[in-house]
Order: sequence, then structure tokens, then C-alpha cells
Amino acid sequence: MILVTGATGTVGRQTVLQLLATGAEVRALTRHPEGARLPGAVEVMGGDLSEPGTLAPALKGVDAVFLVWPFTTAEAAPAVLDAIERETRRLVYLSSAGGQRPDPAGMFHADMERLIEESAFAWTFLRPSGFAANTRLWAGQIRANGVVRWPYGAAARSLIHESDIAAVAVRVLTSDGHGGAKYVLTGPELLTQAEQVHTIGEAIGRPVRWEEVPPDAVRDGLAAAFGDASFADHALDAWARFVEEPELVTSTVARIAGEPARTFREWASDHAGDFR
Repeated sequence: MILVTGATGTVGRQTVLQLLATGAEVRALTRHPEGARLPGAVEVMGGDLSEPGTLAPALKGVDAVFLVWPFTTAEAAPAVLDAIERETRRLVYLSSAGGQRPDPAGMFHADMERLIEESAFAWTFLRPSGFAANTRLWAGQIRANGVVRWPYGAAARSLIHESDIAAVAVRVLTSDGHGGAKYVLTGPELLTQAEQVHTIGEAIGRPVRWEEVPPDAVRDGLAAAFGDASFADHALDAWARFVEEPELVTSTVARIAGEPARTFREWASDHAGDFR
């Protein structure tokens, strides 16, 4: 039995579906089980990672846990990890490729990794690059007029399809030999943000144009989207860095999951409806 937290989110849902395809028994943890909309073969259970006392029923009898942490600090993590450790020692944590950087997102991932490393878990860390799904930030502009007004069009990224993160998670959760591994997961290629926008246009069948604007033009909107101004500043700083230092590209997805990582073009085709 494998428990997936964040089971209705971008990566968690894919992980649930791909685990089912292997024949694994899957239990999904969600705060709102009545609206989970997961296949009937999934055992959906209510629970809240911010309230560790609610987790015991979902953890009962599990063999492994895929942990997607929904918070921006590790403050609640020790109690949650203790609750998991009482049932299983096999833990796969969804971290971040930028998790060791001194920024808000990196700091909480680094804190989480440290806590897990200090535990008795047989752990594996998945450190993905930027999610291709985050380009949905542009969806409103694309639907409105086909122009994305955004800074750092030359920022080059190796965005990853959520299905590829899930594919690696499934392989790690269902096979041996991954204890203590820290897997950096990326897409198979570098595309600038302007090229990503052009690719989305091709996927939806109409031109989409990039228009460069200064960072201050989007800072407030990003802060509102992230719910934290410091995260907006971090994102802008990262895009500025990727202009001069493109994001890393690895072959880890192919090596672990057995299939090449999907391209951004494939992601855009899969999600074209989000931009139409």
C-alpha cells in the first residue's frame, strides 16, 4: 500500500494514476476527500498535514509514502514525519532542483531534506527543475490577446512535465535500490521563455507573441499569485539568473523511468485547452 499526499495536485494526481497502472494499491490523502475525483480503485482518505493528529487512519498499514509538502516552511514537518515513521520507513520526498539556494523556496526544501536525513527513513529525494505547468501563469494573457507581457524572455529553462516527475516517483516507490538517492529531474531541452510562448502558440493553433517588460511590471501580480512577495522576488531573480546561466539539463528521467523525458512541446500539446 502506497500513500500519496497532495494526491489531487499537479504531481500527486499523476503519481496516483501511474501507480494504479502498475497494479499497486494506492491510498490518497486529501483535505477534501468528497471532491477528490480520483478513480474508484484509489482509497481516498481525509487528512491534513497541518494537523498531524488527523493522519493516523491514512497511514495505517502503508508500505511507502510519497510526500508532497504544501507549505512554505518546515515548521509542522517534525510531527508529520514522526507520524509517518510510526508506520513505515520508506519515504519519497518531492523537493526542488533549487532546494539548496538561500531563497524562501530553497530554504524550506533544504530544511525538509535535513529533517528527513536525520530520521530513520530509507528516503529518496526528487529534485525537479521548473514545472512546465507553471507557464499557466500566462494563460490569461494568451486567451485575452495572444501577447505575453513578461520579463526575461531570454531566460533558458529545462521545464519538466509533471507526468515525468510522477514516472520517476512511481519507479522509486515500487522498486528497490533508491535509498539515499537525490535525483535531479529536468526536461530534455532548454527553451527560453520567449520560445516557450511561441511553442504554446503552435500547440493552440494561433500565434502567441512575447513582449518584454521590466520586472516591476509583473512583481505585484506574481506576489498575489504566490501569496508571498518574497517568492515573487525569488522567481524574478531566478529568471534573471537563467538569462546568463541556463537551467541544468539531466538525463535522470530516462535513466530511472526508462523513457525519455517529455518535451515542452508535448506538455503544451497535452494542456492546450488551458490556453484556448
